[in-house]
Parts: sequence; C-alpha cells; structure tokens
Amino acid sequence: MNRKTFSVRALALLGAFGLSALTLGGAPAQAQSFPTKSVGLMVPYPAGGLSDAIARVVEKPLSKALGQMVLVENLGGVSGALGAQKVLGAPADGHFLYQGSPNELILAPMALQAVKYKSEDFRMVQLIGAFPMAVLARKDLPASNIDELAALAKKAAAEGKPLTYGSVGIGSFYHVLGEHFSHLAGAAMTHVPYKGMAPLSTDLAGGQVDVSFIVVGAKDVALAEQGRIKFLGTLAPAGKVEVPLLKGHPSVNDGKFVKDFAYNAWTGYFVRKDTPEPVVQALNKALATTMADPEVRAQLEKIGGMIPAPLNPAEATREYEAQTARFRAIARAIKLQAQ
Repeated sequence: MNRKTFSVRALALLGAFGLSALTLGGAPAQAQSFPTKSVGLMVPYPAGGLSDAIARVVEKPLSKALGQMVLVENLGGVSGALGAQKVLGAPADGHFLYQGSPNELILAPMALQAVKYKSEDFRMVQLIGAFPMAVLARKDLPASNIDELAALAKKAAAEGKPLTYGSVGIGSFYHVLGEHFSHLAGAAMTHVPYKGMAPLSTDLAGGQVDVSFIVVGAKDVALAEQGRIKFLGTLAPAGKVEVPLLKGHPSVNDGKFVKDFAYNAWTGYFVRKDTPEPVVQALNKALATTMADPEVRAQLEKIGGMIPAPLNPAEATREYEAQTARFRAIARAIKLQAQ
C-alpha cells in the first residue's frame, strides 16, 4: 500500500478488542443498550456507483454485528454535502453513520461556499479501505497514455477547444486531481461535475466527457475490456500495481511527463463529533468485527479495495487529522478557491 497516500499503523486484533472490552465494561447504560433501533448508513452518491457497492457489502454483516438493521440511504448532490448535512442534522446518538472520503469531508468545505460544515464536525469511527485510482478516457480519445494526454491537452487548449474532465462534483478529490494535472500539463481543461460516479461512468462510456481522474473498480475494468472506455494509467507509485484487479495497467508515474502523482481514495465511517464516547466505542468494535469477516474482505478486494488493519477510536481520530492536513495542503498547492 502506498505509505504516502494511506498511512495507517497496524493494530493487533487482540489489543483492539481488549481495549474495546475494557472500555465497554465500564460504560454507562447508554452504550450497553446501543443501538436501540435501526441504524442509517448514508451514502452521499446515487445507487450504482462504487460508494454504493461498498455500502452494500458492509450493510448485512454490520447489521449482524450491531444486532439491529442497517439501512443504506443514497443522497447525492453538492459533492456529497447533501448527505453529510443530513447526518449532521440527525441526533448525535450513533444511529446515523456517514460513509465518507476526502471528497465530502475535507475538500468540499473548502471548495463550495454552499457547504457550511467543517471537517472537524465529523469524527472517524473506522477506516474501511483504500481504493485504487486511474486516469480513464473515452474510447476514441487520441491518446493512449498520460504523456500523450498531456500533449493532446496542450494542443486542444491552443486551438480553443480544451479537453473536458469529469468528477463527482466541484471540490471533489477527482476535481482537485484534474485541476492538478491541468496545471502540470500547462494546459487549460474544462471541468464537468456530476452527482456521482455512476452517471459519470455512463457519460465517459458514451463519449460525452474526455477523461476522468477517478477511483476505479471491477465495473471500470469490465468497461475497458469491452472497449467502451480506455485506461491511460493508474495512479499507483511508479513500477507498482496496488491491486490484482489492475494488473497489466501501468502507472502514469512510469511515463516521462508525470512524476509523484500517486494517489488512492480511502473510505471510512463517521458520526457527528459530539456522539457519546461509549457509542463510538460500540460502533468501532462492530465495524472491526465486520471488517474481520472473510467474506466482507473478499468482496471488497474483488471490487478493488485494499483493507487496512482495524483502528481503535483514538487511532481513528489521529488518522483523520493527518489525512485532513494532507488534503488541505494539496488544495492550497493548487490554489483551490471556494465557488
């Protein structure tokens, strides 16, 4: 796993469960009775995309671990902020989880004036995985690798017909990466925001958008094999393949033009920051149990996920703080402005 992109310290399972048991043993009745009803799981994008696929893998095993139904809710829009705001508007009792990533939690508050919450309004409960990223293009784009894309972008910009790149919304990680590449190439490109990966994938396959710098899964590999889209390269470190799913696809960092452009996208579960500590402990333990399920791990790996060791609540908090600092630094580097 790319240490620069996804730095999570390994945690022995015995220590994790031992700490949880010790904490919950002295917890008040509030935690001992949690959850008292079904638990909502907010996916801030439409059904059919990778985010939704992750939630569907976790949904039933997490229900078993909690002893209550977990119900997935899809609410796309405003780079995931609509779903985030709904979770923040619910009681801070742990009965509404948010499936989040840097897109919605860190970048959207900096890029969108309409987003009124801050990264610090959420608390990470557990990391679920990191997913590989790649540069995808419409099937007939006259470029087969990242160096050719850079040359094509310069030519198109000079002719007054800049290439288009799609993302899941203004301020999303994919928007930031597209803008970063545009600066590296020295060529203006036109950003086309979507409400989720599913409609973006549809338009990319249909030729309505030129490229996308985006997290990839089994569906994207299948589309490439069918000749409906093309891979210009993964965002793995030079000379590396992060997951077997992308074997045979070189990294963009292996080219002559782009260097140090290695990223992946992590996903985790979050609650309001003022959720009681015993409830956070209970959710943390249930998610660790869920992620230890061999079937859950196998299904997430099948769609491209890299599964980290479980974190205890304190470690999850530190990791979220570190990731927030990292992505804020990237946003500053490209002079991301709120719109």
